[in-house]
Formats: sequence, C-alpha cells, structure tokens
Amino acid sequence: MLLGFSFFAGAAVASVEDDIKARIQPVGTVCQQGDECGAAAAPSQAANAGPRSGEEVFNAVCTACHSTGAAGAPKVGDTAAWAPRIDKGMDTLINHALNGFNAMPAKGGCADCPDEEIKSAIEYMVSNSQ
Repeated sequence: MLLGFSFFAGAAVASVEDDIKARIQPVGTVCQQGDECGAAAAPSQAANAGPRSGEEVFNAVCTACHSTGAAGAPKVGDTAAWAPRIDKGMDTLINHALNGFNAMPAKGGCADCPDEEIKSAIEYMVSNSQ
C-alpha cells in the first residue's frame, strides 16, 4: 500500500507544479519599435484601424458630460441648450471642441483622438440636438 501512496503523491506534486507554472506564466510580451514581434503585430492592428463614428466617439469620450450636463455641458437632445451654440456655426463648435472652451478641455480630454473623430462627435451631437 505504501507503493500506491507514493505513486499518487508523485502525481499530486507534478499536478501542483503544473498549476503553479500555469499561474505564473507571462500574460504577454513587450515589443519595442524595430523588434520583429512588433512588426508582426502591426498589420492586424492597422487592418482594423480607422476613424470611429461620431456616435462611437460620443459614447467613449463625450457622454460623461454631454449626457449628464456636468460642468454646464449641454445635454445631447436638449434643443434649447444647443440652439445658441448651433447658431454660432459648425466651425465655431468644432474649434471649441478641438481647442477647449469654458470647462471643457481640448478634445474633451481625449488627447489621442484624431481631429476627424472629434468633428464626427460634434456632428453627431448637433444632429441629435436640433
């Protein structure tokens, strides 16, 4: 019976070691510009890259303030709040969004958003607030 115990004990130790190795294995790798691993990953990301729609940008960036009215931001759909802003023209609205205005930071705080996406978000908000 001792022989049987040592067989199962050995299997249990191996299983525990495998479990530990599985838990502590790396979850990713680091690639620096110029490394081959970075070049292999870039095409798949570039294939999916592209500007987001105005609604996507709104939901990701603008909704925090423009759905709640935080810091005096006009709520999307509030025609009375948007009317005087819309009267100033799209160029002014886009300029304010890109460069900041009153309590709103430049690009609504999304420094890495391309200008094209911010413009799309403004167009989305205006079209839903007239």
